[in-house]
Amino acid sequence: MVFSSVSFLFFFLPVFLAAYFLTPTIIGKNITTLVFSLVFYAWGEAWFLPGLLGSIAFNTLAALCIDRLGGRARMAALAGAVTANLALLATFKYAGFIIGNADVLLRPIGLGLTVPMLALPLGISFFTFHCLSYIIDVYRRRFPANRNPLEVALYISLFPQLVAGPIVRYGTVARQLHARRHTFGRASAGARIFIIGLAQKVLVADQVAHVVEIVFDQTRLASLQEAWIGLLAYTVQIYFDFSGYSNMAVGLGLILGFTLPRNFRLPYSAQSITEFWRRWHMSLSSWLRDYLYIPLGGNRDGPLRTYRNLITVFLLCGLWHGASWTFVLWGAWHGLFLIVERIGLGRILLRLPAALRWVYALLAVMGGWVLFRARDIVTAKMIYASLVGWHGVRGIGFDLHAALQPDVVLPLLAGCALAVLPRWIGRVRLWWPAMAVADGVWTFGLLVLAMLSVAAGVYSPFLYFRF
Repeated sequence: MVFSSVSFLFFFLPVFLAAYFLTPTIIGKNITTLVFSLVFYAWGEAWFLPGLLGSIAFNTLAALCIDRLGGRARMAALAGAVTANLALLATFKYAGFIIGNADVLLRPIGLGLTVPMLALPLGISFFTFHCLSYIIDVYRRRFPANRNPLEVALYISLFPQLVAGPIVRYGTVARQLHARRHTFGRASAGARIFIIGLAQKVLVADQVAHVVEIVFDQTRLASLQEAWIGLLAYTVQIYFDFSGYSNMAVGLGLILGFTLPRNFRLPYSAQSITEFWRRWHMSLSSWLRDYLYIPLGGNRDGPLRTYRNLITVFLLCGLWHGASWTFVLWGAWHGLFLIVERIGLGRILLRLPAALRWVYALLAVMGGWVLFRARDIVTAKMIYASLVGWHGVRGIGFDLHAALQPDVVLPLLAGCALAVLPRWIGRVRLWWPAMAVADGVWTFGLLVLAMLSVAAGVYSPFLYFRF
């Protein structure tokens, strides 16, 4: 089930909200939310539910065990729990990738392997990171292990952030699991954020998706114009798709009394790759910093080890997104840009006009998106060649021309503007009653358009569901 589906918007969400707010006690609300979260996760893919429940039970017990132990036994318990979580993730997400690459190496000498075809459980990358942060923070004594299994299960399986983030630390919602406020103001603010996220998904990301498919999946040797149009469309699609989901998750959380972390802050307005990663998927960036980069040594042991740590973190960041060499290269792409900016490019950028810094950062990000979106390395190489005109400057083909209708071009242009302009016009202050009225009308209009689009559209999964 996805947030932008008829089943969620017209059936699941109204029934859940009615049951939630008609339940008088916080314990009852927690039980209601947990039951609906499990139904949400199992919808259409119930065979993945035992894996989620098993992960919840294991990490609940592991945290209690870690909390009670001391010394080497405590460290051993943590190591065992982390290993078990990573083993679960590796089995489903990376077994095929590892064995497939081993098969390529061994087959020429007659030792071919059978590559397993395991279905990837929905959201396994996200709920595994939730579990890891919980047990690691218990080990670090940031807070004691929660002895209420209901609250731990609700933290891990809370449906707004279960399958595609943002990545929520236990400490962020620990108090809200047993004591949270429900007010009309918070609910209305959450509803507004949810509507904006829904509009981002169905009115922008979904509208340009077909253009992306034509260029990346259906056109073998794209022209210069086709390649740049396709890459621009994907740059808009990936941002509005993922940002839209995150906004819907944050909005739903606020309605329920949970304060979930913001995940994006106008990343395409960044003026360096370093700044980009302070604005893009911020919950993942901070997770990698606190649980991987700093434990590796961070920037404490000289520049060479800092560069080693950066490239290690971003190689793993790429691999976290998907079991493919294109994702590994995407992580290396960003890691190398971060290293180059630390070595000296960052100081050069500071001397350049802001517009040139912005162009540099945007082109670097877009170059990385080629690897992120391409089916394989061969496809990525063809797209890169097309971007520099290697396959000709012959205009656009029939399929792409047919796809570029006003109902696609306008969302594409609006997406380009909305992804960048608010950073510079956000300081404009108008008479607040007029702003309130305009905002209410604008939000209601977005809701109507988005609901009509969902009712008339087809199933369109979020891009990050497969990561």
